[in-house]
Amino acid sequence: MSTVLVVDDEPHLLRTLAINLRARDYAVETAGDGRSALQALHDGSIDLVVLDLGLPDLDGVEVLRRLRQSFDVPVIVLSARTDSVDKVEALDLGADDYVTKPFAMDELLARIRVALRRGESGSPSTVPTFAAAHFTLDFAERRAVVAGSEVRLTPTEWSLLEVLARHPGHLVSQRDLLREVWGPGYGRESNYLRVYANQLRRKLEPDPTRPRHLLTEPGQGYRLVAAQG
Repeated sequence: MSTVLVVDDEPHLLRTLAINLRARDYAVETAGDGRSALQALHDGSIDLVVLDLGLPDLDGVEVLRRLRQSFDVPVIVLSARTDSVDKVEALDLGADDYVTKPFAMDELLARIRVALRRGESGSPSTVPTFAAAHFTLDFAERRAVVAGSEVRLTPTEWSLLEVLARHPGHLVSQRDLLREVWGPGYGRESNYLRVYANQLRRKLEPDPTRPRHLLTEPGQGYRLVAAQG
């Protein structure tokens, strides 16, 4: 049974989400502020976090920043903030998805299911390894080694890399990447891909400003290459 931590300062929404998740056989923990959420993560085994950005003590963005320093669990941000800058900032800090309030419960539950599937490392990878001069990726063990040191990647980063590694050197379209990583309801959220590509370049590339391995074809898609001639 997967455990979902729901973080929101609205008691009614906390109750509603908890009822709906438990009805679908999830274990649920709740927190009404950022510090309680971080403590719950340290105290228990959490499989996914649903995080509101408008919290009374720590801003949700700060909670996300601190969470990503220690935990790889999928995070779905809930927010009444509709500005694309807020969405990009949340994704850049490691959020896996962003849902704007008000939202349809069925949509949120579908996104939770997809995010949990990405977080599962038990299923065998179709790409055992990918090796470049500067880094190696072991998809079976979810272990990334860059310049001799292990680097932490989130479940979504692993999923994105695995889709690209299945087609080494070949272009994978934005639409196909979004649908394979985030689900069939996606296809136009190219900002997700830009943010995650930048994150991965910072982690994997010797010079993120001049990428050699994770390449963008503007307006088309991305490719992962072992070396660029």
